[in-house]
Formats: sequence, structure tokens, C-alpha cells
Amino acid sequence: MRTYLFLVIWGFICLNSTASQAIGATQFSLEQLMQIAAQENPIMNVLKAQEDSARASIKTAESFLNPEIEAGSGPTKDRNTSQDKKDNWGVTISQSLEFPNVRNARRAIAESKLQYVESNSFSTKVNLNLQIKKRFYDVIQNQEILKIAESDRDSLRDIRGRVALKVDVGDSPRYELIKADTELIAAERDAQAAKLKIYESKLYLKGLIGKSIPDDFDVIGVMPNTDIKLDIVQIRNEIKNSPKLKQIKAASEVAENRLRLEEKLINPGVTLKAGVNQDPDLTQYRFGLSIPLPLWNQRQGQIGEATANFQEVQAQLSDQELTLTRDVESAYQRYLIAQQQVSSFETGLLTQAESVLKVVEAAYRYGERGILEYLDAQRTFRLVKKDYLTARHDYIIAILEIEQLLNIEIMRNQI
Repeated sequence: MRTYLFLVIWGFICLNSTASQAIGATQFSLEQLMQIAAQENPIMNVLKAQEDSARASIKTAESFLNPEIEAGSGPTKDRNTSQDKKDNWGVTISQSLEFPNVRNARRAIAESKLQYVESNSFSTKVNLNLQIKKRFYDVIQNQEILKIAESDRDSLRDIRGRVALKVDVGDSPRYELIKADTELIAAERDAQAAKLKIYESKLYLKGLIGKSIPDDFDVIGVMPNTDIKLDIVQIRNEIKNSPKLKQIKAASEVAENRLRLEEKLINPGVTLKAGVNQDPDLTQYRFGLSIPLPLWNQRQGQIGEATANFQEVQAQLSDQELTLTRDVESAYQRYLIAQQQVSSFETGLLTQAESVLKVVEAAYRYGERGILEYLDAQRTFRLVKKDYLTARHDYIIAILEIEQLLNIEIMRNQI
């Protein structure tokens, strides 16, 4: 008896704990989630470190070469007396100086690398925000599907109860109860599937943001409006501002500056030298200039590699322009198809399916229609609503893909 009482109390505590967690779940808007991801996402932290490294490389390019000092000492033998003499030593200081065009080329490479890293960070942030938006709207989409499934489940439970009473008193055949049970099981399955999809979407969304997001959280927001109009001419004009193109252009500048540096390194600079040699009876001062002579090695290999790398990046830029144009056109066509489907649902199909359901439901309650016709009408209305939600989701995803490709803000989350 005590064990049973303990289990009842423990179950009551767990139930209250679960309920309180559900009620007190932390809620986040889309803007909040993107702001947190910008600070905590591991990929963004890696990119920040790469930016710091690129900025440090500019200081490296601006630094002068350190001077070198050479010192030596040793005995001297007089060739006349064959006597060893001490106090024989020498010191030489050397300073290598690069030509200004070489230093400028090194700095240009470092600056173009920083631009490339920054463009890579920006492109990655755009992609990350797109993934967050997709998963955010996935959660809202699945929540609306869950509402439909739970509403159908509750309605079918009521219908099943009424059918069971009619079967018990002999007013309805037993196969109507079997049909009602089958529909109820399907509604239960749809509700459980919607809950699972909500859980998976939230789990993926949490993985995109960071560890500070609790396991039990909710999102605040609604699906965007379906009256967004896109102009294909304006979209095509925005292709040149694509983050992907800017990233490859930055890589092209790095390759071009590296080629210029390799060409200038054929004559990199001069080395200034100054020294003193001290013999017991003689002190010598030396001043000199050292210039490399590019006789055997004129850096043909390095220049050839840099040229090939530059040509490769240029080819990638041309290919990316074609790919980007194709992807934008494809996303726009998906937008048009989804827009047409959404318009068909909103201007007729939803209303018609709902009207048919109300008519059949009224007829069923007054005994003019059978349970099978009512269940078919309800199933049809449920499918129409789900198809509408799917079309609206495809419509939003197509617009988000255009936002990602061109880095233009077409829609904002609505609270």
C-alpha cells in the first residue's frame, strides 16, 4: 500500500514538473535566434579567428626584415716572425631592404586575404541565417499541422463515441464503427508524427544556434504573408551583389596580387653591409651593397603556378556567375508555381472544402448522410488544408533561397 501511494505521489510530482516546464518554456523570436547564433555558433567563432589571423598578416607584411650581425675572432700568425698574435676580431652588420614595389605587393596580398576572409564570413552568416529561417518556419509549419491533426483527432473521438452508441443499440452496422476506429487511429498517428517533426525541427534549430538554447524552448512568430510580389528584372540586376560572387572576386584579387608579387620577387631588394676588422696593428672599416643577380633562377616556376592559379579563379568566377543565374531563375520559377498554388487554395479550394464539410456534417447529424460520407468529407478537408500548408511552405522557402543567393531582404518575420 505504501509503495502504491509512493508511486502515485511520485507520478503526480513528475506530471506537475512536466506541466510547469511546458508552461515555462523559454520563447525566442527569429531575430533573437539569429543574434544568438551570430555570437555562439562554432562556425562563426572559427571565422572570427580567421579574420583575426588575416588582420595579423597585414602587420606581418608591413614589418621590416631584422638586421643581422656577424662577429668573429681568432689568432693571427706573423709570416715574418711566425709568432701568434692576439686581439684579432671582426664585426659585420647587414640589413636587407625590400624594394617598395615588393613591400606594396606583400601588403596587397594581405589586404586581399582579409577581404576574402570577410566575404567568406559574410557568405557563411547569410547561409546560416537561411538555415535558421528554414528550421524556424519548419517548426511553425509543423505546429499548424499538429493543430489540424489534434482537432481531427478530437472530432473523430466524438464521432466514434456516437457511432459506438448507434452500433450498440442496433441503429448502425458494425462496419461503421470499424471505419470510425480506422480514421481515429490515422488521426492519432498524424498527431504523433507532427509532434515528432516539431521535436526534430527544434533539435536541428538548436544545433544551428548554440548551447545556450535550452532543450525545452518555443518559437514566437507566424508564417509570412503570401502576397509578396517579386520582380524578375530587379532580381536579375541584384545578381552582381551575390555573396558567392563577392567571395570568388576576393579570391581572384588574392591570386592576382600573388602573381604580381612573384614577378617582383625576381629583384626583391638590396642588402646593406657595414663592418670592422681589427688586427693588432691594423683597423679596417668596410661598407658594401649586395644585390642578387637573377641569372639562373628567374622564378619561372613560381610565376607559372601563380598565373595558373589566377586563371583557375577567373574560370571559377565565370562558372559561378552562370550557376548563380541558373539557381536564381530556378528559385523564381518555384516561387511562381508555389504562389499560383497558394492563390488557388486561398481563393477557392479551402472555402469549397470547408463548405462541403459543413453541409455533409449537418446532413450527417440530421441522419440524411451516413458516417462514411462524413468521414470522407472530413478527410478531404484535412488533406486540402495540409496541401495548402505545404504549398505555403514551398512558397516561403523559394523566397528564402532568393534572399540567400542575392543577399536581399524580401520578407521579415512577423510577430
